[in-house]
Amino acid sequence: MCVKTRRLLTILIEPHLSYYPKIMQFIPGTSDLKTRKVFVIIFYLSATVMLSICIFGFYVSVGEYLKTGRIVIGAALANIEFPFPGHTNLVTCLMITSLLSWFCVTKLAEDKMNGIPLLVKVILQLVMLAVAVIAIYEFIYNLLLWNSFSTISLVKDSYKLDNLTVPYPDPKTPWNLVFAIQMILAGLLISAHGFYIISRNISQKQDKHS
Repeated sequence: MCVKTRRLLTILIEPHLSYYPKIMQFIPGTSDLKTRKVFVIIFYLSATVMLSICIFGFYVSVGEYLKTGRIVIGAALANIEFPFPGHTNLVTCLMITSLLSWFCVTKLAEDKMNGIPLLVKVILQLVMLAVAVIAIYEFIYNLLLWNSFSTISLVKDSYKLDNLTVPYPDPKTPWNLVFAIQMILAGLLISAHGFYIISRNISQKQDKHS
């Protein structure tokens, strides 16, 4: 009876199993090539958007300076919403595309990292750590400032939270707080990710030699 049951299950399941390898087959090199193409496309799209936003922000800032003789760094990108009013502002798009570009670069250049000398890796690791620590401090500092200024603005019945600025480090060129917070956050994530990648690569090489 057990043998008959096995034969019956084989007859019922075998036709369906013939499709499984066709769906799940892996051709070495083909998947990696397609993945790299996807990363390259995303990188070029993100880099193009980043460059366009930076050029636009520079153009608006120059026009503002010629009219008023004063520049608020990042105000043009924090106050303009894209693709239409009520949606994401340009500085958020800049932050997202910068993170996407960095991630794509790390994936595309992952194999080439093995050829970098250990001394260079250690130096880059320390630089990434230093940048991450500074970015953490600046992010918390600017976030607390934005929270305080936004509370004061709400008490005064003013809801233009994207226009909050801080006259630091130079009072003549204040920074828009929304711009500062989002770009510092991007720098923090990029430096932390870079530190992680370099540390992982160093530990993998040490494990191979041990």
